[in-house]
Amino acid sequence: MSNIVNVDWVRSRILAGDTVIADVRFSPKEPLYGKEAYERGHLPGAVFVDFKRDLTDSPQEHGGRSPIPSSEDLAKTFGNLGIDRSTTVVVYEDVNGPAASRLWWLLKYVGVEDVRILDGGYEAWVQAGQPVTSEQPTLTSRKLEPIVQEHLLADVNAVRAAIKANGTKLVDSRDSNQYLGLEAPFDPIAGHIPSALNYFWKDGLEHTGNWKSPEELKAHFAGLEREEEIIVYCGSGISATPNVLALQEAGFTNVKLYAGSWSDWISYEDNPIAVGEE
Repeated sequence: MSNIVNVDWVRSRILAGDTVIADVRFSPKEPLYGKEAYERGHLPGAVFVDFKRDLTDSPQEHGGRSPIPSSEDLAKTFGNLGIDRSTTVVVYEDVNGPAASRLWWLLKYVGVEDVRILDGGYEAWVQAGQPVTSEQPTLTSRKLEPIVQEHLLADVNAVRAAIKANGTKLVDSRDSNQYLGLEAPFDPIAGHIPSALNYFWKDGLEHTGNWKSPEELKAHFAGLEREEEIIVYCGSGISATPNVLALQEAGFTNVKLYAGSWSDWISYEDNPIAVGEE
C-alpha cells in the first residue's frame, strides 16, 4: 500500500465521505500563514492542523528544537479532529514538503494505520480543477486510544550505538552544506553525526515537485541495504520525515526517525561531531 495518493484518489474518498482530510499548510517565517491560507480556501471537508501548536512541543535542555508532543497530547489533538486509529486520513500542505510528512509520521506513531499524503498538495488539487471552499466543517470528536509505535522512533542512545553498529545506517536529510559542516543556519554547531550518509530530502522529489516513483526511490537509495535498520535525522526532526516516507515507498521496512535530530545530538557535549565527507 502506497502512502502517497493522487488527486483522483482523494476526490473519490471525499465523495465517499469516509475520510478525514487534514490541511497542515505552514510557513516557519509566517506563524499565521497556515491558518489564513486554510480560511481562504481548502479541500472540501478539510480540517486545519496548526503545525507549531499541534505537532511540536516546547524545547527543553535536550530533545531538539522541535520535540514531538506526548502521545497523550497527540491523541487528544487528533481525536478532536475526528480521528481514531481506524480512520483513513489524507494530509496535505501547499506542495510536497516536511509539514505533511511530519503529520503523516506522528499519526502513524500513535497507531493510526491508514494515513496518506496527497502528492503535490493543495497546488496539485487546484491545478487539477478540483473545488475548494472556505467553509469549515463541523467536527465530531472521537476518542483516540494511542498505541505508540516505538519501533518508528530512535533516541540519542540508539544513534550512539548505530555509529559503530553493523547493520544500521544513519541518514542525514539536510542539504550538503549543512551535512559537510560548511554552515549551520539553525544551530550553534555545524557538522553531522559520524558515519551518517547524506540524502537531502528534496532529492526524493521530481523536478516537477511530485514524489519520485517507488522504482526511482529504490535507485536513489541504492547505497542502502533494505534489510538494514535505517535511522533518519535532520536538524530538528521535521525535514527528516520526507526521507522516512521515501524510504518506506522504496521498500525499506525498518526505518526510524531520530526525532531530536542534530539539534538534540549537539546538546550533549560528549557526542562526537564529523565534518566533510564520510
